[in-house]
Amino acid sequence: MATDARHGLRITRPARWVVGRVERSGGLVTRVTWHLVDGSTVRWASRAARRRGQVEVRDPAGITTRVVRAERGTAARLARTNLAAGLAFVVGGALFAFGPVLAEAGVGSVHGVDTVYLVGGLFFSTGGYASVLQASNAPTDIDERGTLSRAAWTWWAWRPHQIGWLSVAILFAGTLFFGVSLVAAYASDLTARQSDGWIWLPDMVGCVCFLVSGHLALLEVCHGRIGVLPRDLGWWVVAVNQLGSVLFFLAGVAAFVRPATSTEINLGLVDWGTFAGAVCFVAGGALQLGERPGA
Repeated sequence: MATDARHGLRITRPARWVVGRVERSGGLVTRVTWHLVDGSTVRWASRAARRRGQVEVRDPAGITTRVVRAERGTAARLARTNLAAGLAFVVGGALFAFGPVLAEAGVGSVHGVDTVYLVGGLFFSTGGYASVLQASNAPTDIDERGTLSRAAWTWWAWRPHQIGWLSVAILFAGTLFFGVSLVAAYASDLTARQSDGWIWLPDMVGCVCFLVSGHLALLEVCHGRIGVLPRDLGWWVVAVNQLGSVLFFLAGVAAFVRPATSTEINLGLVDWGTFAGAVCFVAGGALQLGERPGA
């Protein structure tokens, strides 16, 4: 066996395989192709390996492509973490969509609406951590048949040179900043400056984290150049979530409290931008449930 090390990405594969094309985005590897002695090729893609536990094998003529699945134990772990992440984003998104509806309808107290948001934020953080967990345990060992595996299991790994891990780690950080904002929203009698410092600013940092995470995810799934891939489920997951991130960002900007009037820039945009963004994350989480090993 031999190990390919490319900008922090380490893949163990048969020594007879010859490295062909290595695709990157800003120095971060998104896809690697190896040439085999019989003329066939094996192609590893970051997102496909991380989410589905699979690689592609093409025959010597380059006409027929078959998908090789990860070994059973590795595939089961990837599937479980994907299920946890997908369901967490669906539930968290649903609660974030429910909060603005309550606020606009004037149902319940302000603290009641804040509680709905806070619980939704906890689910978002759970989904973010589950995504980091999956990326931390992405299989990087490939045998002669092209089967991916990973023997060791870890609850955390520091892999900032891997584009998939970096994307979900920034997403997870964004959910934590949202958490600060959601907890601070319980404080009463805040001045406009205090509200902007403790609620608006962490919220905006979280929004920016979501946008950066989504951008990296698009680069990963498109292999360095953002485009439209309507037949790729992974692209739809990322694209829908990125739309939600843009809507969250617009809602966040509109939530800035003007010191002169102590009012938000546009309360309607805050509520309905949050609602629409949350619906996108519900859809993205539901789509993610299908992006799993064996699907």
